[in-house]
Amino acid sequence: MTTSSIRYKAPFAPGGQAPVDADLARRLLTLALSRGGDYADLFYEYGASGSYSYDEGILKGAGRAVTMGLGVRVMKGDATGYAYVEELTPEAMDRAARTAAQIAEGGGAPAPVAVTSRALPSRYDVPTLTLDVAGLEKRELLARADRTARAADPRVVRVDASFNEEVREILIASSDGKLVHDVQPLMRFGVRVIVEQNGKRQSGSSGGGGRFGMEYFEGHTPEWHAQEAVRQAVAMLDAREAPAGELPVVLAPGDSGILLHEAVGHGLEADFNRKKTSNYSDAVGTKVASDLCTVVDDATLPFSRGTINVDDEGNEPVSSMLIERGVLRGYMQDRHSAGFFHTTPTGNGRRESFRSHPLPRMTNTLLLAGQDDPEDIIRSVERGIYAKRFGGGQVEISNGDFVFSLTESYLIENGKITAPLKDVNLIGNGPDVMRKVVMLGHDMAVSDGIWTCGKDGQSVPVGVGCPTIKLSAVTVGGSQIG
Repeated sequence: MTTSSIRYKAPFAPGGQAPVDADLARRLLTLALSRGGDYADLFYEYGASGSYSYDEGILKGAGRAVTMGLGVRVMKGDATGYAYVEELTPEAMDRAARTAAQIAEGGGAPAPVAVTSRALPSRYDVPTLTLDVAGLEKRELLARADRTARAADPRVVRVDASFNEEVREILIASSDGKLVHDVQPLMRFGVRVIVEQNGKRQSGSSGGGGRFGMEYFEGHTPEWHAQEAVRQAVAMLDAREAPAGELPVVLAPGDSGILLHEAVGHGLEADFNRKKTSNYSDAVGTKVASDLCTVVDDATLPFSRGTINVDDEGNEPVSSMLIERGVLRGYMQDRHSAGFFHTTPTGNGRRESFRSHPLPRMTNTLLLAGQDDPEDIIRSVERGIYAKRFGGGQVEISNGDFVFSLTESYLIENGKITAPLKDVNLIGNGPDVMRKVVMLGHDMAVSDGIWTCGKDGQSVPVGVGCPTIKLSAVTVGGSQIG
């Protein structure tokens, strides 16, 4: 394990290592449009990542990887040509531009393309990237979590801890004149424990992160995550079988927003509505949720996992109003879908890497706070379920039907949280559940940076958030999702 680090130098920044400037962008864009395309963009990306895994008291793995390349997109009407290369030689970049250009046929010579550098907001100004911190410091964070978990309870029989870090640098140039550059840090720390009592085993986990450097651990220490993982695992040792049937459900603040993300959020991405495969197609201006519900997708939250200064098409994101007091106001738009809907992109065009074309994707999707006291919400339930932590789930985008498993949940009896429950599934329909929101807490919280969203084979980091929510009735099942 090294005791020093090589300081990160942004290759696409002025004075960086890669030969990318406005003149090169102008030449490649002109080449990309040479066969009559309507629009073209260049997406340069440099990524550096590191990972550490700690198991059974020792560092079991450490790795570092680097990737770099260029993606070229050309649009002609509704058709898109895309090509990418993993080497930034003039020959390779020209080849990618010519390949993408083939989506268009004919047309005169394009007008010269001029690009102008644009300043961006600074939503994750990290003093020191975790990649620039010595590996021994990160190993000690993992060891602290391990020691704390083992000391917390004699029933702990296994502890795993992990630290993952990356920096993603992008430079985007487009034929409509944009030239933007961003450096996006991301880190995640996690602890998982297994406890055993009388032959019965349970697991618990805790983790978090976001677009932080090492300052993340000032508010979320390894010891705190270790203790939380042990608390969860020990609580589940005494878990009862879950009741079945329709019951009131109270969702805890923060991570419960993943239900909103999956069961509602994907249906509000514009491409599904452009193709009319979403339950929300042609529904703008209509009532789709309880009057209590206001939903936004907000990429501007400082340091959050889903936050971006610019999307992967070069557009600065805004806080997009999706549902306002129960009424659908709009969709999350990328360039393609915005053209179809005759509106402007909302800064939701995202892609996994330079190898992928952009899609409308969520950033930080939030159900905003209401006015109810969270304790009053619990007191209002005679018999129901308190959903604290979510695990896996399945969602059908076309109609919003979902099944979610809970990793931590409790019975509510006579207005009090009582026994822990195991094997709890929530079964329902996203739009229907949104209409069943009957109380909404004032305790809005954003998830502590753990979620990754998949769509069409691409994964991107996202944030979710919500206050305490009371749903009047949800179908509760009693067997784990496979």
